[in-house]
Amino acid sequence: MKKTIYDYDFENKRVLLRVDFNVPLKDGKITSDVRMTAELPTIEYLLARRAKLVVCSHLGRPDGKRDEKYSLKPVFEHLKELLPRTKIYFCDEVVGETATKMSNELKGGEILLLENLRFEAGEEQCDDKMVEGLAELADIFVFDAFGTSHRKHASTYGVAKKLPSAMGLLVQKEVETFEEILREPKKPFVAILGGAKINDKIQVIENLLQKVDVILIGGGMCFTFLKAIKGNVGNSIVDDEQIDFCYNVIKEAINRKVKIILPVDFVCAKSIDDESSAEIYKLDKIPDDCMGLDIGPKTIKLFKKYIKRAKTIVWNGPMGVYEKEMFANGTKSVAELITKNKRVLSVVGGGDVVSAVEKFGLKDGFSHISTGGGASLKLLEGKNLPAIDVLSE
Repeated sequence: MKKTIYDYDFENKRVLLRVDFNVPLKDGKITSDVRMTAELPTIEYLLARRAKLVVCSHLGRPDGKRDEKYSLKPVFEHLKELLPRTKIYFCDEVVGETATKMSNELKGGEILLLENLRFEAGEEQCDDKMVEGLAELADIFVFDAFGTSHRKHASTYGVAKKLPSAMGLLVQKEVETFEEILREPKKPFVAILGGAKINDKIQVIENLLQKVDVILIGGGMCFTFLKAIKGNVGNSIVDDEQIDFCYNVIKEAINRKVKIILPVDFVCAKSIDDESSAEIYKLDKIPDDCMGLDIGPKTIKLFKKYIKRAKTIVWNGPMGVYEKEMFANGTKSVAELITKNKRVLSVVGGGDVVSAVEKFGLKDGFSHISTGGGASLKLLEGKNLPAIDVLSE
């Protein structure tokens, strides 16, 4: 069992806290602080125990070079608003003399926020010098950036090998939730898979086939499955290289007595941008010049039957092009159906579907919203996460 923050005495200890403050910015302003507010329980726990808190995060992809548009200064300003009673300082560098000096001067219950980790080339390379520089800033390392846990970076993996370490509250919840659904799920266990690319989901499907009772498939990826069983999909997106894989999955599901439920109707249009041409077509009736861009009402009704009975649901990937109002109903309806099932343990993972659930104001209706798209996919594939594996036992 990995150590958690409950296993340490933090009083007057310098604590390097790796968070995920990779927030969306527009014109230098934060447009959603969900990732920051999600981190507050861990921060407040450590502050209440008089830790000297050195907080670090990446933002965007500055590719190992300083780029002011990716500076964490807006995050610093917003953090001061979120924690008005806490003294918070900003360090213009990540590692080096100034960062070390500032971390040494911190008092218990104060915060030092470092500049963007990815301004340093050594971060993504997990460079020894970068790891040493980060380790110099603290006595204990707390990892709470689940979205980066599948990466072997200096601030996620390297520094955990140098310092006594623990999971923060966010990471602890992620790990415990995924363990619960993948090791001992309550049955019926329903997986809902969507999104455009089937490539991203190959190993997820292979792993889930061994665990679930039902897989509901929507989004662009469903058309490759439909093509595999000779369905007419019009001009819809198909990954020709994965047709054999989809056919074999359907055969394997039959052998394992797992139900794979594919859509029976679609909201189609001539293109994503041509909402005026949108019409509902049954499978095999999609015109050659139209593409399926959302699941239709009969499919929603079909999916409802399984969502209603489920005791465990894991959902990754939207049912259609939810960003466009005309093609959002499938994703919204599935979200609403899940929130109406009060007996279910429901877990949502993957950036697109999390954004959709937030957009529809249904976030609070789920048992767990995963903060890491790539990391949650790795767990659904049955893989380990290096940044969590390396933490102190």
